[in-house]
Amino acid sequence: MTIQERNALIESYGNAYNLLVEALKQFPKKMWQWKPAPEKWSIHEVIIHITDSEANSFVRCRRFVAEPGSGVYGYDENKWAKNLDYHSQNIEESVELFKQLRKASYDLIKTVNEKMWQTATVQHSENGVMKFEQWLKVYEEHIPVHIRQMQRNFEAWKNS
Repeated sequence: MTIQERNALIESYGNAYNLLVEALKQFPKKMWQWKPAPEKWSIHEVIIHITDSEANSFVRCRRFVAEPGSGVYGYDENKWAKNLDYHSQNIEESVELFKQLRKASYDLIKTVNEKMWQTATVQHSENGVMKFEQWLKVYEEHIPVHIRQMQRNFEAWKNS
């Protein structure tokens, strides 16, 4: 990945909160708890997941910078959704927390030097060795992926 490509990803990563907030405006709140199938997530659950994922990302990002080579852990997102009762969690607080976590990581990664981008790794419990640029790509894509998921939910709700 070139420096220009990485910088574009960093800026896209940093714009995720705005992207999410704009996307949420298209979905009527009355359908946010609706699920397209019992094993699928509602928009409400997706939003809470986004924040939980961002909390994990926040820690992983800091591991790359502060403790390269250290371990990070995967988690079972479906167990989190069920056992943390995502439907009972506050959307506004969750979105605000996402905003703060993403901004803190964005501010940090803008200061990372080229050597760190080239050499820093962590040992992911499920995926093995992960490079810093891989982390960036995964989390830069995370919000658009879930916006598309929410759009599919909305279309299914309209057709139900």
